[in-house]
Amino acid sequence: MKQRFLAIVLVLVGFGSKGQTTVDSVVAPAAVLPGVFADPHIAAFGKKFYIYPTTDGTVGWKGTTFSCWSSNDLRKWKNEGVILDLPRDLTWAKERAWAPAIAKKNGKYYFYYSADVNIGVAVADRPEGPFKDPIGKPLIPKGTVKGQMIDPMVFIDDDGSAYLYFGQGNCNIVKLNDDMISCDLSKIISFKPQGYNEGAFVFKRQGKYYLMWSEYDTRDPRYSVAYATADSPTGPFVKAETNPVLKGSGAIKGAGHHSVVQVPGTDNWFIAYHRFKIPDGNGYNRETCISPMRFDNKGNILPVDVFEPVPAVKAKR
Repeated sequence: MKQRFLAIVLVLVGFGSKGQTTVDSVVAPAAVLPGVFADPHIAAFGKKFYIYPTTDGTVGWKGTTFSCWSSNDLRKWKNEGVILDLPRDLTWAKERAWAPAIAKKNGKYYFYYSADVNIGVAVADRPEGPFKDPIGKPLIPKGTVKGQMIDPMVFIDDDGSAYLYFGQGNCNIVKLNDDMISCDLSKIISFKPQGYNEGAFVFKRQGKYYLMWSEYDTRDPRYSVAYATADSPTGPFVKAETNPVLKGSGAIKGAGHHSVVQVPGTDNWFIAYHRFKIPDGNGYNRETCISPMRFDNKGNILPVDVFEPVPAVKAKR
């Protein structure tokens, strides 16, 4: 309550004589990662949380490396360093390292990522890497289906089946083989939820499957997150009546391309996402944030308060 009161006071102090805010960034919680990072994939492994982001800061998103960040409490983050370097570690792509995701199966960590508008996969024994390319080529090559082959996300169901979600313009789903590094491209399911642009993310709660995605373009201040639900990981998905569930407000612009994490052993959930850097950010200079994410008693996702700071939370199992 004290923090919220202080934020309100700061807003009032920031108004000038003409009723305009002179310093509005003071009401926004600080980004959780220093510098410019976007498209964060957040996960919990063991007693730690991890974030795998896109390295931002170049026009055209020309980044060439992926990093990993770890935390014991969601608030203080340690840079674990570069876990995949495209020019060094790949033979088929050198730049445009975007929007990674990670999953654990068979005692291994599988890292999915966009590289030069293809989707690749890398494998490691630890969540901090280093990751190696096991197939020497894209898992999903550009041109496989309509739209861009970007923004992979992997969901592992209770029975161990793994599904890869990806795509810009359309949402695509394909079941991964048990080895997690191959799939049957002829069995891709493609569809377009109303408003869908990119950044699919899937999770399961109380028997219900949630498909979330980003609407508009990441350079658009209206960039935001919506969702749909289904009784199966492959749909059909029905868009919720109340959307978007994450959007910018005031000083916070372009809030989107998210992921969510469940605190192990609890029904506490958090959403990681990027926004335009404050101040002077844009679609090429974005920063990573975390907010609590809650549900009503019917399982609907409640609107996320982007001004609510993330509390200190332990990932103990």
